[in-house]
Amino acid sequence: MRGLYTILLLMASNTFMTLAWYGHLRFKDVPLLKNSGTFGIILISWGIAFFEYLLMVPANRLGSAVVGGPFNMWQLKLIQEVISISIFVLFTLVFFKTEALKWNHIIGFLLLLGSVYFFFKK
Repeated sequence: MRGLYTILLLMASNTFMTLAWYGHLRFKDVPLLKNSGTFGIILISWGIAFFEYLLMVPANRLGSAVVGGPFNMWQLKLIQEVISISIFVLFTLVFFKTEALKWNHIIGFLLLLGSVYFFFKK
């Protein structure tokens, strides 16, 4: 169960982080936020990232073999990266309609998924 909870927390955490890192690029479409300066955008992004940390730290503590979890550090980081890119792809396709998913993106993602095999190989 710790592995499943780790993955679910990482998915939620990466959703907040993607919003913090890239969501502000859509603020121009939000009347209240469209005139925000860079410092204002940074503060808003930090506020969103706070929730990412509330989820990421428990995910890493649950998942890490260092504190009794099922994943070694290499595996935990790779899981986080695969989830991060998966969330980013969904976010980009939903919120940035001008960006297309191309064949080279899919191949790169498949190569990353292939690396999971080697990271988990005993």
